[in-house]
Amino acid sequence: MHTERRKLLTIVAEAALEPSLVKDLERLGARGYTITEARGKGSRGVRDAGWDRSGIIRVRVVCDAATAEAITTHLRDGHCDNYAMILFVGDVEILRPEKFLTQRSPEHLGDGAVG
Repeated sequence: MHTERRKLLTIVAEAALEPSLVKDLERLGARGYTITEARGKGSRGVRDAGWDRSGIIRVRVVCDAATAEAITTHLRDGHCDNYAMILFVGDVEILRPEKFLTQRSPEHLGDGAVG
């Protein structure tokens, strides 16, 4: 079985940020993403699930290291101090690497979404 290593970037943030997050992800080279509602408790208290403005979302992006770095730097510098947001990045082994090429790659073929 042939696999390739990529980064899995996870963003947990206020649902109200979704439109700007999507624009930022696309502008910074993410080929695709998966967004789900989330709930939990953190430094800003308990958050309920739901798609209203008070809810939280989990955004997952599989991408190369450079794209993960660009996204995390942008979000850390522009959002983390003012909004409920956490970011974490880990290594993942992927099958079908053609699905995860960045928008900067001329030969991109797939959507890059996390299944």
